Amino acid sequence: MTAYKSKHGYEGLLVVIEGTDGSGKSTQISKLKRWIEDQSYGAMVSEWKTSKFIADAINDAKERNLLNATTFSLLYAADFADRLEQVIIPALKAGFVVILDRYIYTAYVRDVVRGHDIEWLKNLYNYAPEPDMVFYLDVPVEILLKRIIGTTGLDYWESGRDIGLSSDFYESFRIYQDKCIAEYQKMKQEYNFISIDGTLSEKEIHKKIISHVKDILEV
Repeated sequence: MTAYKSKHGYEGLLVVIEGTDGSGKSTQISKLKRWIEDQSYGAMVSEWKTSKFIADAINDAKERNLLNATTFSLLYAADFADRLEQVIIPALKAGFVVILDRYIYTAYVRDVVRGHDIEWLKNLYNYAPEPDMVFYLDVPVEILLKRIIGTTGLDYWESGRDIGLSSDFYESFRIYQDKCIAEYQKMKQEYNFISIDGTLSEKEIHKKIISHVKDILEV
């Protein structure tokens, strides 16, 4: 694809954009995909919890409040494994730039906050290919709260209500997202996250992402 040697050994490139809900991932992924295609490269996007076989089971279990912490973790791991085999690796083998909306780091964050041991989680996902680049959109909880309320509204699971952080929806969201952000901060150095201030304008964030992606695409 380019002279750049991927970190996972496949022909294509694996680019991850991480961050909490409301951090602006979807917007930046859409912009990045269009930009990559404008450079005459093939690009595809895979989102968290979109396996054709597992996603509906997760949604159904959530709606009926059937998930304990371990079931929550294992169902999402099954979703990831299926997408990896059916979508992500075939696209990498075909030479595509695969852009992932969340990766195993999301599972690490959410599952650790729900009480799981990080080493157990690393073993659970030890087959995951190493990404070529990981972007983390860093947004304070106060801004996340305003964005979420102004768009989709507070979600039961993204507010951590299932783990009894607070009976107040807003306070539960704040505590849960604070804990998630703290876990992301711990991972930054270990996994070489490229941290970007998510409070910048969409255009500024896009420019910063592109400035790094150019290095591996050699455009």
